[in-house]
Amino acid sequence: MPVAGVIDWSKVCIRPIRADDGERLKASHARLSPESRYRRFLAAKPELTPADARYLVEVDGRDHFALVATLDDGEESIVAVTRFVRVPGRPDTAEFAIVVGDDFQGQGLATELLRRLALAARARGITRFRATMLADNVAVRRMLERLAVGRPSTRLLGTVLEMEIELPDVDGLVDRAAPAMIAACAGS
Repeated sequence: MPVAGVIDWSKVCIRPIRADDGERLKASHARLSPESRYRRFLAAKPELTPADARYLVEVDGRDHFALVATLDDGEESIVAVTRFVRVPGRPDTAEFAIVVGDDFQGQGLATELLRRLALAARARGITRFRATMLADNVAVRRMLERLAVGRPSTRLLGTVLEMEIELPDVDGLVDRAAPAMIAACAGS
């Protein structure tokens, strides 16, 4: 694992999640701080069950799509995950989620993952992301606000905030690429 706060971007790759990522995903979840786990699931979630892992890795690539950031460490350790799940009855809208390992937060990885996820969503006819988060999750709120076209719609439900944004078009997403930050993984 890297020294906290320092990412060697040449050792990170972003790729679609695979069905064989279950154990890597469980190990990644176990490395998260209790606070990061709580912020991701909005509840205490000390571990991922086999059923959780199966649901999270067995995506259909259209209505449920996920990307992982992995380390080139011989084990492809997962350090971040982002996903969308299309909202039933609203084919243009998907629920968005992201979690970044504690040692990798605050360095642009989440922003790059979100940009790539938005590109994948646009390619599948999704034009809006909805996110449900703790109201005090300023980092995710600001990241979504920076990505949004126009003003996001928000709804405060006690300690939980629901935010919906319109995604930029593909050209707008390509223009936001982090230059030479992270290359696609070989063989993905």
